[in-house]
Amino acid sequence: MTARDDLPSEINAVLRWPLFLTRLGMGAEVIVRAFWPLWSVIFALLAFLMLGLQDYLPVEAVWSVLAASGLACVWALVRGFRKIAWPSEAAALARLDSTLPGNPILAAMDSQAIGANDPASLAVWNAHQARMAARLKDAKAAELDLRVSKADPFALRYVAVLAFLVAAVFGSVLKVQTVSAMGPSGSDLASGPTWEGWLEPPRYTGLPSIYLNDIRDARLETPEGSRVTLRFYGEVGVLSVSETVSNRTAPTATPEQIVEASTSTAQEFTVTQSGRLEIEGPGGRFWEIVATPDRAPEVMRDGEIDVSYDGEAQIPFTAKDDYAVATGVVRIELALNDVDRRYGLRIDPEPRAVIELPLPMPIAGDRSDFTETLVDNFSQHPWANLPVTLSMTVTDEADQIGEAAPEVITLPGRRFFDPMAAAIIDLRRSLLWNRDNAGDVAMLMRAVSHRPDDVFRSSTDFLRLRTIMRRVEALSQVTMTDDQQAEITQAMWDLAIRLEEGDLEDALERLQRAQDRLSEAMRNGASDQEIAELMQELREATDDYLRQLSRQAQQDRENNPDQEMTQNQNMMEMSQNDLQAMMDRIQELMEQGRMAEAQEALEQLRQMMENMQVTQGQGQQGQSPGEQAMEGLAETLREQQGLSDQAFRDLQEQFNPGQQGQQGQQPGQQPGQQGQGQQQGQGQGQGQGQNGEGQSLQESLADRQRALRQELNRQSQNLPGAGTEAGDAAREALGRAEGAMEGAEEALRENDLAGAIDNQSEAMEALREGMRNLGEAMAQQQQQGQGQQGMADGTDPGQQRDPLGRNVGSNGQIGSNENLLQGEDVYRRARELLDEIRRRSGEGERPEEELEYLERLLDRF
Repeated sequence: MTARDDLPSEINAVLRWPLFLTRLGMGAEVIVRAFWPLWSVIFALLAFLMLGLQDYLPVEAVWSVLAASGLACVWALVRGFRKIAWPSEAAALARLDSTLPGNPILAAMDSQAIGANDPASLAVWNAHQARMAARLKDAKAAELDLRVSKADPFALRYVAVLAFLVAAVFGSVLKVQTVSAMGPSGSDLASGPTWEGWLEPPRYTGLPSIYLNDIRDARLETPEGSRVTLRFYGEVGVLSVSETVSNRTAPTATPEQIVEASTSTAQEFTVTQSGRLEIEGPGGRFWEIVATPDRAPEVMRDGEIDVSYDGEAQIPFTAKDDYAVATGVVRIELALNDVDRRYGLRIDPEPRAVIELPLPMPIAGDRSDFTETLVDNFSQHPWANLPVTLSMTVTDEADQIGEAAPEVITLPGRRFFDPMAAAIIDLRRSLLWNRDNAGDVAMLMRAVSHRPDDVFRSSTDFLRLRTIMRRVEALSQVTMTDDQQAEITQAMWDLAIRLEEGDLEDALERLQRAQDRLSEAMRNGASDQEIAELMQELREATDDYLRQLSRQAQQDRENNPDQEMTQNQNMMEMSQNDLQAMMDRIQELMEQGRMAEAQEALEQLRQMMENMQVTQGQGQQGQSPGEQAMEGLAETLREQQGLSDQAFRDLQEQFNPGQQGQQGQQPGQQPGQQGQGQQQGQGQGQGQGQNGEGQSLQESLADRQRALRQELNRQSQNLPGAGTEAGDAAREALGRAEGAMEGAEEALRENDLAGAIDNQSEAMEALREGMRNLGEAMAQQQQQGQGQQGMADGTDPGQQRDPLGRNVGSNGQIGSNENLLQGEDVYRRARELLDEIRRRSGEGERPEEELEYLERLLDRF
């Protein structure tokens, strides 16, 4: 760093370091632009060698690449030195000056050309010089510009860098040294006959190759299967090999053949045993080869099998090998001798393929010793929850097989806590066990569904079971195909899931069901994981119930704007955090095994939730679009219920036409007259009255059904919550309801009352689901800025009705024992009608025509 004579000393002191660093940076730019081809060639060559590409090419090709790379390096080096021109101090000074505003360095070097004797002009010049000198104090070294894009428009330097980085990650520096083993040394070749040799372990071992020329008379350990390659140069026959490691010499070979094989100029053989390898002749050597055996892999199950609530099984296992495990498979087959052969399992099972699943392997990392988990769900398999034999097998790269000792376990599957769902699953297993069980399955299905009101919460579920039952009964008389068996068992599984998960009418029923299932799981000794998942279900059901209570409380205030909510002085306020703390306490008691205390706390939570109401901030006036939509859907649901009731009454009339007339029948009238009238009515068309009034009534019902469907379509266009998950789910459910209504309308016009009732039932279920989803969307909006607070209250409900037609208290209490249908219990009446038809069909004194008609009714219903 030298001072410039044309600059004042104080300016030289300020610019010394910035000028030096700028010049140094400019030198770096010159070097980079001059030698970028050199380091690009070097990076490309290193990438080639580190990736081990030389091992896959002929020796001549490898040396050609090396020679071309050497020439390229020499050219790049010469080119670089020719382009190097170290930047001058003046160039660095100009570069530094260009980075400062107003070029103050150049201004400091200038002198006043005119007006030097004018005081005013001199004062201006001195001010200018002072201002420029002040700017020099901010001088910093110029930024580097190492770009060489103009010289390398195709970005070849980046290709070389990328290749080098790939080689650094996936290759090895050790592979570079294998190049030295690809040609004999010049001194050996010049001295006469010579040889080269390589010992290559199997590729899967990951061990490096050994260049035998570099190892003298030593003891070498190598895996079995290693390959020895020898090359002899010079006069043929001067050098020969003697070895006892390969057993390659045939027992019937003649001495001439043995000599010819040992003196061949190119020899390759595989190490199969320990022995001696010797090169005989000038420069010969010997090695004691110790062949280490490749042990077979091992596998075993590691720990207990975890099963989630939905039946997903996690089977941990450990596998190891001296090098790496390649693949694995688990085989699961029925342990028939350990099966409890009772009930539906008493007959021999149908042949069924063994379950084979691949064992998961580590995607990256070491495979010599690892632990993984096989995850699968066997719940729908016929062997679920039955004894099976579990066998694990792994294979290494040498195709050696390792097997774990077979063990008998219970094949994990989903557990059902709902009694009806569990019964259907047992019957499904019996049908899958052997389709000859179809008759017994149908009989048991009829038995467990004899009193549907006691076990089914929804008429749709009962109708589904009845459809499955009739299908099984029909197929029990013929040979059931595989497709038919799969179709029926899938329908049974779907029904069991529906019964287990529940499609409840409101959040209160869902909450009560979650509490019942948790209590049942505690009594049955469920696993910790199942109890934890049921606790999570209880939490979600509680949150949903609180949201529904909040919405109902708001509706109550809006329906009674002149009445304030009266609160009992003995109310105990409880926030959602308190509820969560109480549920956390229940889970803690269960985890500690204190099931009795947990049951008591759960019962307290049940009683408190049954008497809960929600209070919110005041000042909410008017009805929101969501509330208007909810009221409209509730009215649609009530009208659909009324249509379904009317269709059911018409169906009853078809079962027992003229019932009022029979009560006043004259003693002289013969029973056969009634049967003939029924037979005649059947001939005229199902559901048609003798005077033709039934047909017009069903047309009227169809018109009402069409009008109701059109109204639902209009309501669906104005639903709030578009774009949200709950809002979209509500629209999808209402779309299904509209489709079911259309099916009901068509069935009514075709005089198919049973089909119409089925479609109307589906429409009501879809309507309820849509209302629940819409309520969730509204509750999510309300929770933004509104708190919720639960209060346990013992007051009786009032006489208001919720959107589903049930009584609801004035304090917001939701829940009632009242059914949606007003009047007679439709399921009880349906059972009474079916029992009456069965009784009449068993009276042999009735006319043959009437008995045939009754049989047709039984076949249909």
